[in-house]
Amino acid sequence: MYVPKAFSNEDKSALHEFLREHALGTLVTTVNGRLQATHVPCVLDAERGENGYLRFHLAATNPSAQILDSAGEVLFVFTGPEHYISPDWYDNPKLVPTWNYTAVHIYGTVTRLSDAGLCELLEDLSSEHEGRLPKQPWTTDKLPQALYAKLRTAIVGFELPISIIEGKWKLNQNRTAADRKGAAQNLRALNEPQALTVAVEMEQTN
Repeated sequence: MYVPKAFSNEDKSALHEFLREHALGTLVTTVNGRLQATHVPCVLDAERGENGYLRFHLAATNPSAQILDSAGEVLFVFTGPEHYISPDWYDNPKLVPTWNYTAVHIYGTVTRLSDAGLCELLEDLSSEHEGRLPKQPWTTDKLPQALYAKLRTAIVGFELPISIIEGKWKLNQNRTAADRKGAAQNLRALNEPQALTVAVEMEQTN
């Protein structure tokens, strides 16, 4: 990922928090000479290794699942809030449109999980997200064990020790305080969830 210095985020704790909040990653692999993208929810183990580990599962019939054992380095892309920025929102009248966004890219080599590891992954994944909902959490205990075992044969679990983690927070850091303030205020005035989130990110980053 191209990351100009002004937009680089190297705060590992912030990058890990981003991965927890935006858990649906895009896994990029090469299958039979062609790039393939797979959208997959991930669990982050932040305390493992130097940069953390990702765990995830794919359908066993997914072509990427069938080549990951020997794929070498793969790329995960995680994206956050984004929004168009109009130059009319700046204090400086001589600027052009841009797009503000946040993103994290992950690189690493994948290994396959055992069935026990897959069970642990599924428990952790559902527990993390069920815990955010205003209800009694769903657990795999609610499934008949024979059915649960059968369902697991249709998926494959993987883990990826993160070798490289890159963060890009493109939020007008290369503009004056007046320009940033104007853009954030106008995003807020749109009163749209995505625009509001980008405005908050801009204000917190700057």
